[in-house]
Amino acid sequence: MPLKPLKRITLRSPSLKSSVSVEEAISWRRSERRYSVGKLTVDQVSQLMWCAQGITDRRGMLRAAPSAGATYPLEVYAVVKNGGVEGLDAGVYHYQPEDHSLGLLRNGDLSEELASACLGQGWVREAPLNIVITAVYARTTRRYGTRGERYVHMEVGHVGQNIYLQATAMGLGTVAVGAFYDDEVRKVLGVSEEERPLYVMPVGISVRKRFA
Repeated sequence: MPLKPLKRITLRSPSLKSSVSVEEAISWRRSERRYSVGKLTVDQVSQLMWCAQGITDRRGMLRAAPSAGATYPLEVYAVVKNGGVEGLDAGVYHYQPEDHSLGLLRNGDLSEELASACLGQGWVREAPLNIVITAVYARTTRRYGTRGERYVHMEVGHVGQNIYLQATAMGLGTVAVGAFYDDEVRKVLGVSEEERPLYVMPVGISVRKRFA
């Protein structure tokens, strides 16, 4: 499980409306590995965290992505580069869905270490933000047995597509990275072996012209 946060940052409530339709976001979505120079905003990070694992039904504490039996095995982290997000210091943050907040786990720019863990992929190094998704398989397998592992993999796919579409709608670009050393990614995050990294998703300002 994540370390005890050094401090907690409450995020602004997510926006539920956009000038970009779901259909347009699907049409324009592409994997992007090059990004324009510029900082992201805290509100953009907030929106990305919410679309990944945010609460969408307070009565049942249901989240933005479907989960087998609402077991919610996934944890979401934001690895912020120095100067990457206006209003956020460089470091590793853990998203807390229940109160829509970020907990700072580690201080400092760890983008180089994360890129090294991802076999030196430059887009991980250069992106102002990297979203890392891990799984605690036991939350799902204790109910569904070994088949629960398949359900976890389905779930992270749902979350990844949510991030892709939300990023597209905000004029950002991302790419799903699956080539990395698990132990090294865990070391960057500072989490235990109970969590297994499944996705690293660098996010930056899109270089593509669209929305025409």
